[in-house]
Amino acid sequence: MRILVHDYSGHPFQAQLSRELARRGHDVVHSTCPAYVSGKGNLERDAVAGLRFVTIGDHVVLDKGAYVRRLFQETRLGLELARQVRREQPDVAMLGNLPIPALVVAASALRALRIPWVLWHQDITAVALKSFAAAGVSRLMGVAAGVFERGERWSARRASAIVVIADSFVRIHREWGTAGKVTVIPNWAPLDEIRPEPRANAWSAEHGLTGVRTLLYSGTIGLKHNPVLLVRLAETLREQGERVRLVVVNDGPAVPVVKEAAAARGVDLTLLPFQPYDRLPEVLATGDVLVVLLAADAGEFSVPSKTLSYLCAGRPVLGLMPADNLAAKLLTQAGSAVFAPEESSLADAATWVREVLNDPARAEVLGKESRALAEREFALQTCASRFEDILTALRSRAHAKG
Repeated sequence: MRILVHDYSGHPFQAQLSRELARRGHDVVHSTCPAYVSGKGNLERDAVAGLRFVTIGDHVVLDKGAYVRRLFQETRLGLELARQVRREQPDVAMLGNLPIPALVVAASALRALRIPWVLWHQDITAVALKSFAAAGVSRLMGVAAGVFERGERWSARRASAIVVIADSFVRIHREWGTAGKVTVIPNWAPLDEIRPEPRANAWSAEHGLTGVRTLLYSGTIGLKHNPVLLVRLAETLREQGERVRLVVVNDGPAVPVVKEAAAARGVDLTLLPFQPYDRLPEVLATGDVLVVLLAADAGEFSVPSKTLSYLCAGRPVLGLMPADNLAAKLLTQAGSAVFAPEESSLADAATWVREVLNDPARAEVLGKESRALAEREFALQTCASRFEDILTALRSRAHAKG
């Protein structure tokens, strides 16, 4: 097959899937958007025969806080993706992580070109916006929630098949009338690319973190997170007699929030931009405890993929997140800890972190259990075969229709 995979974010496991599909003899074009700032995966060009990496939005600088301007930018990105689809003429396409304006435009183009496509539904934007509107994040959120829900639902109905990453997503698709074409395939992380590394490594030495007790967060921090909880956790540990350095690896609107909160509370902070992907194993190894954040009302529509990378890295992990989230369930299976993402939970969370920091044997066991769970759950061959089956069925159905 000739397959176009567009992952707007450029995440590691989507690129890994494209590589595997190319190894199986398919002609794969993997498209990403570098304008979206996040931790990127291995997007080397021409790394595998039959695979090409292409981009949209090379000269776009997204302003996440300027909602109206961003709406126009994301619509233009959708038009650019539509032109890319027209040029490539794939047998089938798969779209993931697109903002709703871009998704609607791309879905319209695929429909006009009669190309079957898969909606790889990583986040349910409509549900997220409704919760943000209810929380008073922005007056525009209430208007956007209704408009975007219609766009997201319309796109889902036009998709030939839908892949969701957790069972909790299926309820929304029942409401939209699209559950009949939904397959649940949980996300994973690349075991061969994110490996356990020694705690003392070149990256920790470069940043003065060797021998320093650290809480580490690496990944995006968006509206579905509360970054101040990271600072408050470190502060609570200090109040319990345990001084740690908070390490945050992130680019985006949360950076000044974390910086200001740490300064106001006297928390030791190392704040760094996203690091090169090939350094990620060293980055994660530098965290004595890795932290995941997810807001209480985000558990149904989001599964933080950084959790999966943390497990691959073989470290103890603390989740400040809803207990019923899929990522929280994985952490519990691995023996790590999950607490509600609330100020009232921080004392218990800090106590757990302090116990791990002061018990190296326990920390080692937790790290090994994290990696062991990742090796059981993140089998690439199984995941790739499920996607391949879906794409093959769509192409066959399209050919049968003539």
